[in-house]
This record gives sequence, structure tokens and C-alpha cells, in this order.
Amino acid sequence: MARMGGLKLAVGVMSVLIIVGVAVIGVTITRRLAGVPGPIAAPVQLDEPAGTRIVGIAALPDRIAVQLQGGGPDRVRLFDAKTLRPVGELRLAD
Repeated sequence: MARMGGLKLAVGVMSVLIIVGVAVIGVTITRRLAGVPGPIAAPVQLDEPAGTRIVGIAALPDRIAVQLQGGGPDRVRLFDAKTLRPVGELRLAD
């Protein structure tokens, strides 16, 4: 009889592990199908004039803002967060 209790416990623990494993697989598949971006592997070149320096970066879900000084008027360049292509620029007064 004691063996049956141990067997029931083992079956219960394995059942929970199977359910957790299936849930992890489901979440992983859902994230990949939803297109959750991964880390960016390619280097990005800003093509700014000499003397330009980055003084700040802010990230939003769909945009990245880069604050630049030097090499002309202060400015903020906006990039698409997925493709890193420029989508806009704000020039600040001199």
C-alpha cells in the first residue's frame, strides 16, 4: 500500500511538469508568431557630421529616439524600433 502512495505522488509531480512544459512551449510559439523582436545583430551607422555625439537615447515599443549634439544644431533623430530605419528628426533651435 505504501508503494501506491509513492506512485501516485510521482504521477502527480510528472503531470505538473508536463503541464508546465506544454505551457512554456505554447508561450514560446506565441511570442515567435507574434513577431516579438529579438536583439539587433547588425551595427547601425547614423551618418552624422564630424563632432556629433550622442547625449541621450530613449526607447519606446515602436520608436527609438537618439539625442545628438555637435556637428550642427542639437537634434533628436527617431528610428523604427524593428528595422532601425530613420523615421523622423527634430531640430532644436541654436
